[in-house]
Amino acid sequence: MENYNERYARHYALSDFGFEGQQKLLQTKVLVIGAGGLGCPVLQYLAAAGVGTIGIVEQDRISLSNLQRQTLYSTDDVGKMKTDVASLKLKLLNPEININSYQLELTSENAWDLITEYEIIVDCTDNFATRYLINDACVLLDKPLIFGAIYKYEGQVAVFNLNLKNNKAVNYRNLFPDPPKPDEVQNCNEVGVLGVLPGIIGMMQANEVIKLITGVGEVLDGRLLTFNMLTYENFIMDVSNENSAVHLIPQDRKAFEETNYDFLCGISKINLEDLNPDNFIKQTFNENTLTIDVREVDELPKADFKHIQIPLSELKSRVSEIEKEKIILFCQSGKRSLKAAGILLEHFGNQKKISHLKGGITGLQERKNEQSN
Repeated sequence: MENYNERYARHYALSDFGFEGQQKLLQTKVLVIGAGGLGCPVLQYLAAAGVGTIGIVEQDRISLSNLQRQTLYSTDDVGKMKTDVASLKLKLLNPEININSYQLELTSENAWDLITEYEIIVDCTDNFATRYLINDACVLLDKPLIFGAIYKYEGQVAVFNLNLKNNKAVNYRNLFPDPPKPDEVQNCNEVGVLGVLPGIIGMMQANEVIKLITGVGEVLDGRLLTFNMLTYENFIMDVSNENSAVHLIPQDRKAFEETNYDFLCGISKINLEDLNPDNFIKQTFNENTLTIDVREVDELPKADFKHIQIPLSELKSRVSEIEKEKIILFCQSGKRSLKAAGILLEHFGNQKKISHLKGGITGLQERKNEQSN
């Protein structure tokens, strides 16, 4: 057989897949957005399967807390950029494919040109602003989107914007038209996640990519699969396109690039300063600054620096306790502190200087671990 490659021998042997299916994989370009818990298994299995070009979008460094579920990385990689380590290890796994890495935050300003270059997009992100951004870009650019999400012991997978069944493609906004507020849904930094769950859901996403490319099996076109790993119960729900979300999506590239997805998701940063861990620690020593933990009283880990605790749920009723002009807010991941900042900005206006710890106490711990290594 011409161009026979021993690496893909088991694919060649598969009925309805064979040499033709493998060639389709080798000729396809897939963009994976996020190289964390979901992204790691997606990247590993797509690289091993022989997808010809894989793009990786990620801005974070590897932290010790990642290793419980992000098996592409090792302890020696802590502190390194995920894009660098992922690219190197995927090339070692399969040096015959192309790996493009993009060490950046995906925004409405850069997403259009990036997504345009790829045929299939895989959403492995963990925040709603980016999910809506990716969805809208895929709708406008007519790109299939493989969606995945996890929460504690449960995960979801779906394929959006595909059009295999009819002329009305289903997108993420048909399922969730409007973004939740920052404090309505917690992420795995706050509620935890069993390490094997993103591995299971990520492999399902990779499976959908491979099925879509090769035509083998039936993809989750406009259907949402929910999987509970504690009971192995799962169900598939059809996502209706009757709930039209067209009016919620920007009309063209210009409108898309002008859309503030953070704002749409209730993340307003007007008059708010983001503090990285180093600047945060420096400012907590300032006598004119009040540092406030907006987590609930029983949350761990406990902060080992000077602060007071006013849970977000009590903040509106306790604003009279806040007298200093400089206020720093923190929580577990940075989401609730943003919500708290919005409450204080609404109450005080420009009378006080308000900032928050970006990445929360989790990011602060990761920074301390980096410095100790």
